[in-house]
Amino acid sequence: MNGDQPTEDPADGAPRGGARSRSQHQRRRRIVQAAAALASRGGVEAMQMRTVAERAGVALGTLYRYFPSKMDLVVAVVSEELDLLEGSIERRPPRTEAAHRRAVDVLMRATRGLMREPELAEALIRSLLLSDVKTDFGDRMTGLLLRASVGRDVAVPPGDRRYVLAKALASVWTMEMIEMLRGHATADEVQARLEVAAARLLHDF
Repeated sequence: MNGDQPTEDPADGAPRGGARSRSQHQRRRRIVQAAAALASRGGVEAMQMRTVAERAGVALGTLYRYFPSKMDLVVAVVSEELDLLEGSIERRPPRTEAAHRRAVDVLMRATRGLMREPELAEALIRSLLLSDVKTDFGDRMTGLLLRASVGRDVAVPPGDRRYVLAKALASVWTMEMIEMLRGHATADEVQARLEVAAARLLHDF
């Protein structure tokens, strides 16, 4: 397949209104899934834009309209992974009594989810850490920790001390993930350290 040739219907022939919006959403999702599949086998280096377009069945120009750069695509893949994590937590929220243990439950679910695709996890985390592109990864992880520890219906603004502490815990988890992906830590070791950090940071939640 030639990545420069359109493989989907041209916009002029696409259905209008809601049907067109659904078509665009499905096309975007195909692109993100194609990028994730490539990254899971070969890291971010495998996410060549032309290859992603070919795998997703879209024209290269269409891909660039949705994602102007590879980093924009990486951010979208991360967002998709976070959507899956949020959905899992909504369906099965942590039930333990202590706030810090509920937070650790969330982080270990995220860890297990990412470690199912270690190549993808390493590619995404490294790219996010090294990129100049601003993402909402840290804020979304912080939000998950706050919903688990203080409750879904409690609004915690960014300036609140609890928000700052939850974000610090999310940062600790990110660094622990890097150690684990490098083979320098096991899941049990990561969990033990997260429990200590969470107990210290969230002790008065």
